[in-house]
Amino acid sequence: MISVYKAQSRYTTDHGWLKSSFSFSFAEYYDPANMGFGPLRVFNDDVVQPLTGFGPHPHREMEIVSIVLKGELEHKDSTGRQEVIRPGDVQRMSAGTGIIHSEMNPSASQEVNFLQLWFEPAEYGLAPSYEQTAYDPDQMVNRLLPVVSREGGEQIARIHQDLTLYLSRLEPGAALTFEQEAGRRIYLFVIEGDLTVNGETALAKRDAARITDTPKLSLTSPSGAFFMLIDLP
Repeated sequence: MISVYKAQSRYTTDHGWLKSSFSFSFAEYYDPANMGFGPLRVFNDDVVQPLTGFGPHPHREMEIVSIVLKGELEHKDSTGRQEVIRPGDVQRMSAGTGIIHSEMNPSASQEVNFLQLWFEPAEYGLAPSYEQTAYDPDQMVNRLLPVVSREGGEQIARIHQDLTLYLSRLEPGAALTFEQEAGRRIYLFVIEGDLTVNGETALAKRDAARITDTPKLSLTSPSGAFFMLIDLP
């Protein structure tokens, strides 16, 4: 089954310094029927204005992935890590037994747009940890490039959950096939462009699809697409 969630159906909040679109219940948005999809608990599309951001705040027992689409994001945490994340980078933070971190836009002139994803971990009580990796954008053209997985690897962040997060840039008219084991889930999110799933389901910019009982996907794009696919338990 393929359930489509249009971009405009997301809950959007605007605090001036921050504009966010929530795909699942988060902060002031609460919908008991929209609490997550498998272990995927949060999928926020955030735009932060220059020299502002999320000050120090705590997290526990969550795997947090951040992917910058535009601008820069400065990370600091209580483990002593301090990094700047840019397009082409992936940040994975395991909150574990407890961590305090901040995410700020260090630029005086450019906003930062990033996707923030939270996953429930496969096990609890882990020591807090942080990892930053970089991927080659050329390697995701007309293929699914893994950037986060349970096993990790070269240019792949390691996450404490049985999932793989792929990025892809599909050229106009190109096609991809994705297959997974029966009983698993797929989450699709179109970052830019348009995507057609199995020849009939059309997704536009910032649309998402939650897919179950469909272990094989055919993905095409009439005009090109930059998208994310997450293979979930």
